[in-house]
Amino acid sequence: MEYKIALLPGDGIGPEVVAEGIKVLQAVGDNFGHSFTTNTGLIGGCAIDETGTALPEATVALCRESDAVLLGAVGGPKWDNPDAKVRPEQGLLGIRKALGLFANLRPVSVHPLLIDSSPLRPELLGDVDLVVVRELTGGIYFGEKRRERDANGEWASDLCLYSQHEVERIVRVAAELARTRRNKLTLVDKANVLETSRLWRSITTRIMRDEFPEVQFEHMLVDACAMHLIRRPSDFDVIVTENMFGDILTDEASMLLGSMGMLPSASLGAPAPDKPVRMGLYEPIHGSAPDIAGQGKANPLAMILSVAMMLRHSFGLEQEALAIEASAASAVESGTVTGDIAKPGQSAKTTGSVGDAVAGWVRAVVVNP
Repeated sequence: MEYKIALLPGDGIGPEVVAEGIKVLQAVGDNFGHSFTTNTGLIGGCAIDETGTALPEATVALCRESDAVLLGAVGGPKWDNPDAKVRPEQGLLGIRKALGLFANLRPVSVHPLLIDSSPLRPELLGDVDLVVVRELTGGIYFGEKRRERDANGEWASDLCLYSQHEVERIVRVAAELARTRRNKLTLVDKANVLETSRLWRSITTRIMRDEFPEVQFEHMLVDACAMHLIRRPSDFDVIVTENMFGDILTDEASMLLGSMGMLPSASLGAPAPDKPVRMGLYEPIHGSAPDIAGQGKANPLAMILSVAMMLRHSFGLEQEALAIEASAASAVESGTVTGDIAKPGQSAKTTGSVGDAVAGWVRAVVVNP
């Protein structure tokens, strides 16, 4: 089968890490006998410069015609004006909404050799293996925004709006994922203050009671969760939460590894019963890092691991996904890493040399018939 993939490299280090992801994907195709076709579109700051918008219609059309999307990163100092009417981040929000990508999965596990890279005590990290399932197309990021002036000065508001349907579908994704793991789901909300959180809690409690009674369920306030992610991160299995809380908590969780350069993500739509693939957008959680762009310092492993998630969640290619993940682990174990996770005295490798090494290990994997 031929798989069509839209590439949205974006800004900063985005093009560099996407190039390494494609290098590894080509190795998968060579070794496992798959055909991957890629086409490139504009998003973010580079799209603003060329078209005046962060998400051109041509990019949306390209993604809709594809089976999955690989995205690098968007933004940078050139476009870093919060009052600007057109901003790179609008491209991210727009493509998620346009493709109906409502479920964002961000796995966090700590390789034993990277424990020393984390600012946390080593004894807290040995058994960390969690996934945050973040609702991606609702909430305060997409609600009506107002900024006005009256007799008392300026004021602003951001509407946080969630429907029953939006909450139900993301909770079911998270609960089904928990079934395949350690059978534990934590809802993170702010139900002591926010009405939207009270809606989330009542709906989630009902679904877990009626549809997933075998899954251990707890709810936790977001401020408590932020604390416990540092105090006892290994206690978490699957966390489900709304858009803004998930955005913040996953950036915090990335520091369990000591580097955002190690964390992939998948943004998924609803499965289509008449299609063998599931649309998804896959990207590292790190930003565009313009300070190191073009210097060969960017860690490509999060992008490479995002490719593995694409193979697993969109194409159902589990053996191929495992081959990439094992090869990325081999890079860490052999010291073939960039400076952000290199140990003291260990020479840092370039972005391209890490990608070359992972691709080489993928090609060497023995394919089971």
